[in-house]
Amino acid sequence: MAGPQKPRLTLILPALLRVAVLGAIALVLGIVFDAKLGLWFAVISLGVLLALHMAYLSLLGVWLERPSLDTVPQGFGAWATVFTRLYKAHRASQLFERRLADNEERFRRTISALPEGIVLIDAALQIEWCNPVAEQHLGISLRADTGLRLTNLVRDPSFVAYMTSAHFEQPLVFRPLNNPALALSVAVIEFESARSIVLTRDVTQTERVDAMRRDFVANVSHELRTPLTVVNGFLETLLDAPDAPMDGVRRHHLQLMHEQAGRMHRLVEDLLMLSRLESQESAVVEEDVDMGALLRELTNEARALSGGKHGLSYEADAAHVRGSRDELRSAFGNLVSNAIRYTPAGGSIELRWTVSDQGGAFSVQDTGIGIAPEHLPRLTERFYRVDKSRSRETGGTGLGLAIVKHVLLRHQARLTIDSQPGHGSTFTAWLPRARVILQSERTAAAAAQ
Repeated sequence: MAGPQKPRLTLILPALLRVAVLGAIALVLGIVFDAKLGLWFAVISLGVLLALHMAYLSLLGVWLERPSLDTVPQGFGAWATVFTRLYKAHRASQLFERRLADNEERFRRTISALPEGIVLIDAALQIEWCNPVAEQHLGISLRADTGLRLTNLVRDPSFVAYMTSAHFEQPLVFRPLNNPALALSVAVIEFESARSIVLTRDVTQTERVDAMRRDFVANVSHELRTPLTVVNGFLETLLDAPDAPMDGVRRHHLQLMHEQAGRMHRLVEDLLMLSRLESQESAVVEEDVDMGALLRELTNEARALSGGKHGLSYEADAAHVRGSRDELRSAFGNLVSNAIRYTPAGGSIELRWTVSDQGGAFSVQDTGIGIAPEHLPRLTERFYRVDKSRSRETGGTGLGLAIVKHVLLRHQARLTIDSQPGHGSTFTAWLPRARVILQSERTAAAAAQ
């Protein structure tokens, strides 16, 4: 309490002292001369003080309407102290505002110099601010478009769907309609409940390099397919020919050649499929996929691949999926074949298709060797292998999970992996609710037709 009271006393004590002095003078005049004279002196003195205070209050009111350091009033006594402190406070405020404005301007220049586009939007997707790079990328203007809805200005369907989906785990890559030659990567960062930052990055060169890589892999794989088919055919003919006697060593060599040629053929087929999945021109075929029938088919194939070494079971809810049956079958089949390859004999594998309010989930649970945690983030990379020697023994190409990832991305789905070494693994493909067709929905649609 001593801190706040000290400034107040420095203002109040001189004023009280002056009032006390005038009162003493009035008292002396009343005693020495006449009581009326002392009273009149007191009244006139207080009136002068009141008029002086009113004048200073008027000056203060006028200054507050247009505050400026050059027009701070001059005062007497306590008012001199008040105006001095007012001058210092206003000067400190101006210096603070100037520093704040300089920092803001420096921040804006820094943001504007970044190679990425930055757009600040509110909860209604209305533009609050953007830098020049974002103006070039999206064809918007800070001066003309502030306050307008971003999706009304950038009308690309994929961009509008991304911004209104509220799912920003993965960035969006698209080509804006106003500049089709430009490939943009868009990411959204939610930093406040009512504001988000939209980041845009020019990935044209990266996309061009990726396209060259995809074309190269696809062309080489396509050219390899024919000679591999011929080699496989001749090897099979030599192995199966009854009138071509050969010793055990030669037959063993031919068998090894046939196995490796088959492995190369599977690798070429997987590379071709990956190239097709990555191609933006290849749209997803929208079919009504019966998941129950698909699981029965996958289970039968798994039994043939297992050769009776594993216990296999499946269960499926009564729901279909909108998507490409061939792509989903390939992705789910890769998950099942991986479970068989990496589960020792005597283990069990369970296929499950379940539906909830959030969507559908296809899972493959096994009791296999499991995967160490440090390998999980990289499992969907091409040719990444946890155990290279074991992968060669099981005949894998190293592309199965990469195919799974791309198929799920094309169906707006995602893959989760839960695994512990020695305790098996569970691979789950989560499909969005928009692609799941419940039995009641199918019945209602059939009745409507």
